[in-house]
Order: sequence, then structure tokens, then C-alpha cells
Amino acid sequence: MNNKLLALASASLLAIVLPASADAQKPVYGDWGYDPAAMDKSVKPGDDFWAYVNGSWDKNTQIAADRASAGPFVTLSDQSEKDVRQIVDTLAGSPKRDVLGQQVGDYYASFMDEAAIEAKSSKPLAPALKRIDEIFSRSELAAALGETVRADVDVLNSTNLYTPHLFGVWVAQDLNDPKRYSPFLLQGGLGMPDREYYLSTSQAMAAIRPKYQAHIAAVLALAGVDHPADRAARIFELERRMAEVHWTRAASEQISAGNNHWARSQFYAQAPDLDWRTFFAAAGLAGQNDFIVWQPSALIGLARLTATESLETWKDYLKFHAAEDAAPYLSKAFVEESFAFNGHVLFGIPELRPRWKRAVAVCDTALGDAVGKLYVEKYFSPAEKKRAEAMVRNLLAAFDARIDKLDWMAPQTKAVAKDKLKALKIGVGYPDHWRSYAGMKVVRGDAFGNWSRAEVFEYKRNLAKLGQNVDRSEWVMNAQLVNAVNLPAMNAINFPAAVLQPPYFDPKQPLSMDYGAIGATIGHEISHSFDDQGALFDAQGRLKNWWQPNDFAHFRASGSRLAAQFDGYKPFPDLSLNGALTLSENIADVAGLNAAFDAYRLATKDTPAEKFSGFDNDQLFFLSYAQSWREKNRDAALRDQVITDSHSPAQYRTYTVRNLDAWYNAFQVKPGQTLYLAPNERVRVW
Repeated sequence: MNNKLLALASASLLAIVLPASADAQKPVYGDWGYDPAAMDKSVKPGDDFWAYVNGSWDKNTQIAADRASAGPFVTLSDQSEKDVRQIVDTLAGSPKRDVLGQQVGDYYASFMDEAAIEAKSSKPLAPALKRIDEIFSRSELAAALGETVRADVDVLNSTNLYTPHLFGVWVAQDLNDPKRYSPFLLQGGLGMPDREYYLSTSQAMAAIRPKYQAHIAAVLALAGVDHPADRAARIFELERRMAEVHWTRAASEQISAGNNHWARSQFYAQAPDLDWRTFFAAAGLAGQNDFIVWQPSALIGLARLTATESLETWKDYLKFHAAEDAAPYLSKAFVEESFAFNGHVLFGIPELRPRWKRAVAVCDTALGDAVGKLYVEKYFSPAEKKRAEAMVRNLLAAFDARIDKLDWMAPQTKAVAKDKLKALKIGVGYPDHWRSYAGMKVVRGDAFGNWSRAEVFEYKRNLAKLGQNVDRSEWVMNAQLVNAVNLPAMNAINFPAAVLQPPYFDPKQPLSMDYGAIGATIGHEISHSFDDQGALFDAQGRLKNWWQPNDFAHFRASGSRLAAQFDGYKPFPDLSLNGALTLSENIADVAGLNAAFDAYRLATKDTPAEKFSGFDNDQLFFLSYAQSWREKNRDAALRDQVITDSHSPAQYRTYTVRNLDAWYNAFQVKPGQTLYLAPNERVRVW
């Protein structure tokens, strides 16, 4: 999610949260165990397992006015943001701080100083608008576009493929040569989240377009640009033409299609309409001779538009995006206008989040590792880290055993798969070393300048990797993020501290529930090393097909069946899930849940059978899994997720259970029930 949406809407499914103080010795989400009151027992488990587990909760839950969704992530976030606020509030007001404390405290305090921001109104924008006014040639346009480039995309890890800038840069391990970093160039330039917002024939999408054009005009007017409505119409048409050359989200996730190595000479020959020498110099890439162009035809098409569209339209476009990107750090009028479209229209959120919550979010964006360091010192105990590491070992052992039992896989393929599993680098809680923010200038009272300098600092930090040895220990998630990630090119996994807490990970609940919730998440991330994309990388992170041909054909066929399964889910009358777009995540869910079930059985094999809230342990495992995906979304936010996100909505991830034999046995699911699949129709991967 870009900085603008993070600050205004907090609509991302990847909630940035902190848990309650470890000193309090109490769960922040209530006394966990299974919650029978959340169930709707009028629904049979085999007809709709999500509704059976969460139906009453869904009927009785209201989404908070400043949120796009409700569920455990949001509940934890609401409580935890208060704890992070205590950290940054203390630092903001303390006279005794180290350099890190000064940076965090002053960044937060500057964003919170609304009176100072209001007094400046749109003045912080003036230098950028003046530079744009002074563009009189296509070469100067190329320089201006190059200056906007940021390290704000990620192809494989967070799978963030959106940037509001013409192109985005991701500096990462080269897929052909895992010992070096390469710069990846990705398509960008749209103000709305995806090409479908401009091109889809859906009435719901078509209704958003005039609202976006009106929003462009309103932002231009606030920035003092004359004739805003006429300019907005031209800007919208330019972005629509950009959307026409963009790759679809599903196409953009195909690694073999995206891994295109270009020398500088190829840019001049294949996309000659943009002054690349000037562009690369302005982007800080003058000395770089080779790139990975992820969507070549889109890059060629976008470059062509820089020559065919009028210079004045491009200048108006740059002015709008300069104001739009900076909106959270400008006066109230900018903030409210930006939220009205980016929060309310796009995600259906009725109310802007309180300023302090937005301050926590932007501080985390700019200084995430610094905040993470402070967070783990206070909230993540060595005992919890040790307990999580033990669970990870059990999941790895379960996955290894599953490889041995695969009757369709040749011994040669199994041997390489096991070597890759053995080489997987697991990070639990927080990174081995913390990122340095030395040299990043934070000035109290300068919220706009702090944001601008932080973006440039992060961009330069990434560019500095070029020519250096690859650091496999580097994390891509902050310790305070409720999430987890597999890094396929690094053959590594990060499990941030914040996800290792109730309801997902709780020493007070039965082990079966821990394995059904956080265990399935751990299994999911391990399985990403062997999903339809991760399976293409060897143990060193090199893009290389290490499969025996018949094995790979079997694996691909299983993936096609799973994609077809998810194609059949339809959240809206005019919109189905895209099984190809979500295939990697769905494979990881199936394989991860299988491994978690095996690991739970391994961990409890010497303990007596018991019941909890009337359910046995096998049932609790699956109930906990479905409970972990308890989520209620606003329609606009759900529609956006279906179109732009490689993760299936939570309800449909729950239906992963229909591919596990153990689920049928646990709940006596029979033929004729909606979710029932005959044994030969159940997708079995890994």
C-alpha cells in the first residue's frame, strides 16, 4: 500500500499493530479458546465451514467507522496502536533520548503538530510545483519523471506491484545470479489501484471514474492550479491510456514472463520515446548498466506516452501526483479531500482515522525498523521466541516427512526439494541486525520535509545495495507487523514478533488451536518455497527448474485444478475470484494446512486426548483455522481485494479445508453437502 493510503485509510489487510505490554500478563483479545458464541450451528460444516464457525459473529459484528474491515487483525491493531503510541509519545516528549529516539519521537511529534501543518497550508508544495512549471522540453520531462522514482514496489515478497510514479524500482537478488543485487523496473503511474479501475466494464468500476476525475480537479484546486476541471479531464485520459498498456495483475505475477534482463542499449532501441539517459541520471541510476524490466510492453507503452501526450498534460499530471502523494502531510483540506476518495470511495470507509493512529502508521513507514527495535525490547519475550522456534522446527519436520510420502514424485526431485527445505533461512520475531537510519534528517516541526527526506533516504538505501553482496538475513517486514512472509529468491522466511500472539499463538489454548492458527501460517510460509512460483527457485534462490518433467507436469495439473476451484467462488454477482491470480497463496494454504495438521499430531502424540468447549482436538484444529480467518469487509474494500490482491478473501481461504481428508473425518462431511469433494477431486499438493 502506498504511503498516501496507509496514512489516510489504513485499509490494507496487512495491519500494522503492536500487542499489549508483556508486563500486563493478559491476552489483548480476550480469554482465548474456541468461541462457541461466534458459531452458527444452523449451518452444517460441510455446507459452509466459514459460516458454521463464524456466522453469528458475522451477523452481530459492526465494522468500525474508520476501518475497511473487522476481525482479529483489526481488534489487535486497535489495542496495540495504543501501546505503540505510548512508545512514540514518550520519545516525543522526553528530553533524554538517543539519536534513534530523537528520530522516532520528532517524526511522530511533527506529524501530530496539526496547527503547524495547517499554518503552512499548501506552501510546502510550492517548490515542486515551481520545478514542474519550468519543464519546457521532453528531456526536462524525463528528468522530472526520473526524480519521482522510489523503491516502492516488490515483486516477490510483499507482492506490492503498485506505484503512483511512472515506474517503480525494486532492488533485490538477481533471479539468475543469486549472489548479486539487480534493479527491477515495474510499471506504474496510475492514481487508482489497478488498470481494472479504468478499463473494467463493471458498473461498480464505471461509477468510480467520474468520482476520481472530480477528485483530481479538487486536488488541483487546493494546490492553486487554475482551470482544474479541464486539466483533470486530460489527466484522467492520460492515466486511462496508461492503464491500456499496463499488464494485468495476474500477468504481472508470472515470473518467467517478468524476468527480462535489459542492457541500457535495449532501452534506447526498444523504447526510444523517453530520454533514458536523462531519466536514469535523475533517478540515481546513471551508473547502472543492466536492469530487469518486469513488464516490457508496458514500459515501452508508457515511454511512448511521454512523447505522444502533450507536455502541458504531463505537467498537470505531475502537479496532481505531487499534491496527492503529499496530502497526509499538508493542511486539513488536502487530508479530507484525499480521504474522501482514497478512503471512502475506494474502500467504503465512512470516517478518517484519528490523527494519532495515522501518525503511528506513517512513523512506522518511515522508521519501521527503529520502531521495531523499541517494540521487541518491550513486548516480545525470549520465551515466546523460543516457543515459536520450536513450532517452526515441528512444521519443517512435518513438511520434510510429507515430501518423503509423495507417491507421485521421483526420488531425484524429492532430494532437491529436501535440500531446499534444509537451506531455508527462518527468522523468528525480529532480524539478526537492525537497519541503520544514520544520516536520515528528522526536523521537529517539518512533517512534509521529514516525509520527503525519509522517502529519498529509503530509496538511496536500496540503491546502495547495488554492487554489494546479497544479505540473506535482511528482513522485508517490521517486527511490529501482524503478518509473515516467504522470500523465494532469498529462500528465507520472516515471522514478525507481532503475529506471534493471541489469538494466533497463545500458551493458554490447546496446542491443536495454536497449530490450527499460527501453525497453519508457518506452514503456509514454508509452503511458499514450493508453490507455483517458489517451486521455480532452487536452494540458492536461482530461478531454475529442478523438477523431473513428469513431476512438474503433475504439480502444474494440481495447480490448475486448485485455480479452477477458486474460480468458482463469487463474492459479487459481477465478480468472481481469479484462481490464477491467487494460485500461489492458495497452494501455500493447502500445503501449509496439511503440514500444520501433521505437525500438530506430532506435537501431541504423547498427550492424552481431551475435549475443549465440547470439541476434540482434531475439530479444534480446524475450528481454530477458520476462526483465524474471521473477517468482515466493506464491499468496496472486498471488491478491491478481489481485483488487486494475490490473496483470496478470508472466507474463501477457510474453504481450503475441503481438500483435507482429516477435515471430512473430523466433521463427518458427506456427499451432497456444498463443500464436499470426492476423494479424487481433492487437490493434494505437497
